[in-house]
Amino acid sequence: MKVSGKILTTVLAACLVLCAKAQTEVRMLEGEKWWGCVTDWGDKMPFDERTQLWADLWHDNFNNQTTPLLVSNRGRYVWCDDVFAIQIAGGVISLQTKGKVEYVETGGGLREAYLSASAAHFPASGKIPEELFFSQPQYNTWIELLRNQNQADVLKYAYGIIDSGLPPGILMVDDNWQQSYGNFDFRADKFPDPKGMTEELHRMGFRIMLWISPFVTADSQEFKLCREKGYLLKRKGSDEPIIVKWWNGYSAVFDMSNPATNDYLYATLQKVQQEYGIDGFKFDGGDPQYYDEQMATAFDGKSYGPRQTELWSKFASRFPFNELRASWKMGAQPVVQRLGDKGYAWKEVKRLVPNMIAAGLMGHLFTCPDMIGGGSDSSFKRTAEEGFDGALVVRSCQIHSLMPMMQFSVAPWRVLGKEHMDICRTSALLHSRLGSYVLEQAKYAAQSGEPIVRAMEYAYPNQGFEECMDQYMLGDKYLMAPATDDGAARVVKLPKGRWRDDEGKFYLGGKSYTIVVPLQRMLYFEKVK
Repeated sequence: MKVSGKILTTVLAACLVLCAKAQTEVRMLEGEKWWGCVTDWGDKMPFDERTQLWADLWHDNFNNQTTPLLVSNRGRYVWCDDVFAIQIAGGVISLQTKGKVEYVETGGGLREAYLSASAAHFPASGKIPEELFFSQPQYNTWIELLRNQNQADVLKYAYGIIDSGLPPGILMVDDNWQQSYGNFDFRADKFPDPKGMTEELHRMGFRIMLWISPFVTADSQEFKLCREKGYLLKRKGSDEPIIVKWWNGYSAVFDMSNPATNDYLYATLQKVQQEYGIDGFKFDGGDPQYYDEQMATAFDGKSYGPRQTELWSKFASRFPFNELRASWKMGAQPVVQRLGDKGYAWKEVKRLVPNMIAAGLMGHLFTCPDMIGGGSDSSFKRTAEEGFDGALVVRSCQIHSLMPMMQFSVAPWRVLGKEHMDICRTSALLHSRLGSYVLEQAKYAAQSGEPIVRAMEYAYPNQGFEECMDQYMLGDKYLMAPATDDGAARVVKLPKGRWRDDEGKFYLGGKSYTIVVPLQRMLYFEKVK
């Protein structure tokens, strides 16, 4: 079925329910731009007649969040109640799905399309994740310790944070702290006194989260218990649990469509919190490729692929201290959505802003831009002998500081000289000073459904911002224009009105400016009323 591009003049949304088991095509209007579907495609947005992309969302989430939503600057949106394959080519968006596709024309612009979709399909929950996410930096032990997570080095990392003058915040202990996957007790050889460790970290001002995943080590005691109780995904046509290959090897997988699995896992994690003083969990994994419909059938016979991804994400929302990298259909929910792991490269730094903008337009209100400098495990190993590009780490840190959340992993005091470390400290302290404003915006987002990080076209339609993806509004007060390279200047386009920059200089909007941005400067503007 082909959908014409006539825009309705009424503000009321007109909805057409399209094909049930066929291909749906939406033709782009002249000059129309689209956003959505895949967070990791943010740097390829907006989509238009030049775009050529394809994805099978049943089996690929591009290491990040996906959602069945596309929105346009001409006030249109497309929503599907099921998973689909998508192709964008020649000015046509094609969806192949067994589900119903809704095509809606609002008569407005990008903001109207987004808010109409939100109200209909992912209404504001009224809840936010733990407030500390928005007011202080996060720290993750992954890059420094990798799979050698241990008590002595976790504490050393925390002491380094304080000694460097960085503010305490949330500290995440990453993969391999536990005895095995599916077991949630600390390794005694690595953590001789985990409760003492968490008490010391709390005394220093940190809140503690632990990395977990939906995987269960085969032939462990937990595997035997979960197999007997029916908590694991089974091989299709068999009563035996399916064993899947993932990045750490081969494991069984929790079946999150089984209510008993949820009850067991929730009770187990609560016990961990009570016994060790843990505040919450980083929920990794859950990617749809580990739930192939040809390999396994879930408890209800239907919940495979991204549906299991969604159930893992919903489970995470039961804990105020949470974080997700992979999710499906979780718009406006009180979960922290982190961008997928980025490499240690300038081209990856440039992707942070457009991907954060994309996340907001997909309904992911509470998002963190990966880890400062990069979160890929190979990011800093391959440059250790060459030394580190301090400017890259600084620019990445500055972008984080102007976002709703920021997360360190590589220890900046280890890889940076004094000058660059001073800039990172200043950035972290600025983020803390913005904390009360960001928290205010988070609470507003939870009630309104509006993103905290907003595309310029969303905030200022019909002013030529359709393709602007390197600056954004943080709420409705600040226009953020961070530098994304080691150059000394960048171009900023200001909306109509009068604006004041971070140095107190005034500008008349409605035009573009080339502004010098030395490495120590974080460029942003506030609209003067």
